[in-house]
Amino acid sequence: MSPKNLLIKAYTLTTQFARPAVYSIIILLMRIIWGYQFFITGRGKLGDIQKPIAFFTDLGIPFPTANAYLVGTVECFGGLLLLLGLGSRWVSLALVINMTVAYLTAHRASLGPLFQNGETWDFAGQAPFWFLTTSIIVLALGPGCVSLDALAKFLFFRHDLTKPKLASQSQPD
Repeated sequence: MSPKNLLIKAYTLTTQFARPAVYSIIILLMRIIWGYQFFITGRGKLGDIQKPIAFFTDLGIPFPTANAYLVGTVECFGGLLLLLGLGSRWVSLALVINMTVAYLTAHRASLGPLFQNGETWDFAGQAPFWFLTTSIIVLALGPGCVSLDALAKFLFFRHDLTKPKLASQSQPD
């Protein structure tokens, strides 16, 4: 094998194995950091529920008491599930909706410059930005290999992972 082909093969093998590892580590770090932050934020809301109720009332959000409990619960328990990587895509969907509502209500002023002038600094500087970003990434890409979702997939669907069926091997219905 020529040195050029050897280098190409080494590069291909390295990227083939390094890409999933790097991806999983980055997703894991995002899930740990922002899952924990969601948990702390939600726990704080549930621990002193009168503050979010008053805040939601001031914002004119309908059913402020019910919504305060809903938001606190989604953030607290959704954050824990995100941190563990369990039910990640469903949890991320709930958190994306939660953070979108936060932008549309409490952080509405940051949306004007974003859509009028394309200025992203104010939008990205708001509290929900990294929460929303992490939730969108996990929703789109999944929780990565280091998650309870991946463990469940390995344990319960192992036959699908280790022995892929060829079209010629499938049996007719």
